[in-house]
Amino acid sequence: MKGNSCFLSLVVAAGILCTAPALVAQTLPGDTISGKTHQIDDVTVTAPRRRAQVTSVVPVQRMQKEELQQLGLQDLADAVRRFAGANVKDYGGIGGLKTVSVRNMGAAHTAVSYDGVPVSNCLGGQIDIGRFSLDNVEMLSLAVGQHEDMLQSARLYASAGVLSIETEKPHFAEGRTSALRTRLQGGSFGFVSPSLRWWQQLGGRTKFSVDATYLRADGNYPFTLKNGKEVTRERRNNSDIYSWQGEANLYHTLRDSSQLSVKAYYYYSKRGLPGSVTLYNPISNEKLWDENFFAQSQYRKRLNARWSLNLQAKYTHGWNRTRDYGKQYTDGMSQDWFRQDELYASAALLYRPLPQFTFSLAQDGIYNHMSGSLKECPFPTRYTSLTALRARYEQAWLRLDASLIHTATFEEVEKGDAPDNFRRLSPSVALNLKPFEAHDLYIRLLYKSTFRLPTFNDLYYYRLGNRSLNPEKASEYNVGLTWALPSCGPFRALTLTVDGYYNRVTDKIVAFPGTFTWRMVNYGKVDATGVDVTLSTTLPLAQRWSLMLSGAYMWQKAIDVTNPEAKNYKDQLPYTPQHSGNGSLLLQNPWVNVGYTLVGMGTRYSMAQNLPEYKIQSYVEQTVTLSRQFKLKRGGSLSLKAECVNLADKQYEVIQYYPMAGRSWRGSLEWNF
Repeated sequence: MKGNSCFLSLVVAAGILCTAPALVAQTLPGDTISGKTHQIDDVTVTAPRRRAQVTSVVPVQRMQKEELQQLGLQDLADAVRRFAGANVKDYGGIGGLKTVSVRNMGAAHTAVSYDGVPVSNCLGGQIDIGRFSLDNVEMLSLAVGQHEDMLQSARLYASAGVLSIETEKPHFAEGRTSALRTRLQGGSFGFVSPSLRWWQQLGGRTKFSVDATYLRADGNYPFTLKNGKEVTRERRNNSDIYSWQGEANLYHTLRDSSQLSVKAYYYYSKRGLPGSVTLYNPISNEKLWDENFFAQSQYRKRLNARWSLNLQAKYTHGWNRTRDYGKQYTDGMSQDWFRQDELYASAALLYRPLPQFTFSLAQDGIYNHMSGSLKECPFPTRYTSLTALRARYEQAWLRLDASLIHTATFEEVEKGDAPDNFRRLSPSVALNLKPFEAHDLYIRLLYKSTFRLPTFNDLYYYRLGNRSLNPEKASEYNVGLTWALPSCGPFRALTLTVDGYYNRVTDKIVAFPGTFTWRMVNYGKVDATGVDVTLSTTLPLAQRWSLMLSGAYMWQKAIDVTNPEAKNYKDQLPYTPQHSGNGSLLLQNPWVNVGYTLVGMGTRYSMAQNLPEYKIQSYVEQTVTLSRQFKLKRGGSLSLKAECVNLADKQYEVIQYYPMAGRSWRGSLEWNF
């Protein structure tokens, strides 16, 4: 049967996941502490935090929990916009779809990791990051290429960039075994969002956490509609959203110090899809229901000084339904539903034969199935095997990192002909040099070959899909300079990164007009050249007063080089600004912390040809935040925060004809006890 060998790798990986904890938990020779309970005195360590992106072999940016909260970032998409090289598409409103692309490679080339395990969407290939809450995020990071962790899954190696979301794990005040947090947020356009978090210590080695969030908003904000000389004041229509999100986590430390974590996540939403505002028609009736559930587990074990193991397993269920009313439909209404299910298993092994050498091997097995109500749905099933081999050599002045990923896919359908099976090897190599021993100055080089498989929508969508598609291939080149100074005049912890890059995408999958209808084809070729610059530092002002400054600037020339005879040959790609950037100031003091952020984007074009009628105007959005935390007598704390978003009331569009909200207000009250 087609797919047998890949399915076998899935079964083997799942078997390893089930049996390995029992095998590696056995007492090692010379072990004198297993089976006993030891009390270790608390130790407090204080040191300046060193920016990890300076020493990394690949461009990586991070934001910690404190920075996310104090800058008043509203959601995950707002935070990701502050990363250099990240392009977030936002279709407007609180409930609008939000996807991220790294250096214009496309959202399907960007992997999203949630607590170390990949998030998937085989239907459309791109992850809606808007459904993840920012409330419980401990750290957010974006890496070009792959993360530094050599025990990551093969699936993350296979992507052009990785957005990693790490949630906060339970920790307790001295003498406490539980913690409870309640939060209430409210603001403009009917926004209300209560949330609850409970942490519990279960014995000496087990911790448990539960998070739940409800969100509702009308989202019908006002905007100005311009049509020639006529200017009218309108209100966004059909922008409401109701959503529930919850997750439960169990963290357990075994007697041999290995770590086991289990997570169950559920998300449900009903939202209006406001649609585009064209020809005086702001009305939309389309609704979208989303349901997503996944259960994942991860087991990490250091076998001995040379060997380490990371095992992962995950089940994902996704379901969505759309409904639209209109005279264009035979019965006055159109309604469709889709369902996708995935089984995923991964095993990664690390070996360090010498202090300078480290090797890792990761094997993933993936099963995907899709069903739906569209006419002639083929009910496809895809089996995928991913194998990643990685090697690292480290010296005080040199780090060399290389990897090789093998991908094999096997596809089956219940109706029609299945696409061809696929196999490919993808190499990457990264180098980091430290030319001066006394200075934290590094030079880094990166080359990586990646591709993305056609999604189920690309292959099978009614009348649009094409089962003869080839994978979309990409090559990444990066040259970077990073520099860190503990002090520079009055400034402290100064960090500067400059990265120049070139990307080439071939066999780009695009919708191409045919004789009677559009069809997905391998047509495009894209060249992208750019520079990313980041800067961060701290300025001490007085006792308990400091000013944190950070900023990023991106220049990018992403052009279509498919056909020299085409009118859009070497024109900038749609929705790709040449210039963009952001900056932030955070004034910390004993009374009220003040945060200020701005995000700016240059002019863009909505269509392939860079004509004046397709130009989207540049914009700068500013946000001001005031926050204060009060310590309570019996422990715990009370936090208050107020935000003014889009301070200058600037009307702008990220996607043409999808106007964003003007000035809005938001406040939150958080009680920890």
